[in-house]
Amino acid sequence: MANVLVNAPKTAKRGAVVEIKALILHPMETGFRPGTMGKIIPRNIIERFTATWNDAEIFSMDMSPAISANPFVSFFAVAAESGTVRLRWTGDEGFVVEERVAIAVE
Repeated sequence: MANVLVNAPKTAKRGAVVEIKALILHPMETGFRPGTMGKIIPRNIIERFTATWNDAEIFSMDMSPAISANPFVSFFAVAAESGTVRLRWTGDEGFVVEERVAIAVE
């Protein structure tokens, strides 16, 4: 399971561009690296990351084994209305993780 640190403004002026940052704590194992006993560590990566603002997609990316452990994602969005930004990532082993942050638009 992955943990995340999210940095997003709590408030923004209507029409302002805001930066949303997420540091996802995840090992991102490629499936090629041997462990301590010489056995290959199974692949375990985040495959897809998406962000929505009030259920409208504002950012998405596909990840690959080349992405480092604990990926840092940063993107910009226009603050059109107050609401919830939902960050969602899915990956190997069927995991799905979501984080939500509220942004009030003045």
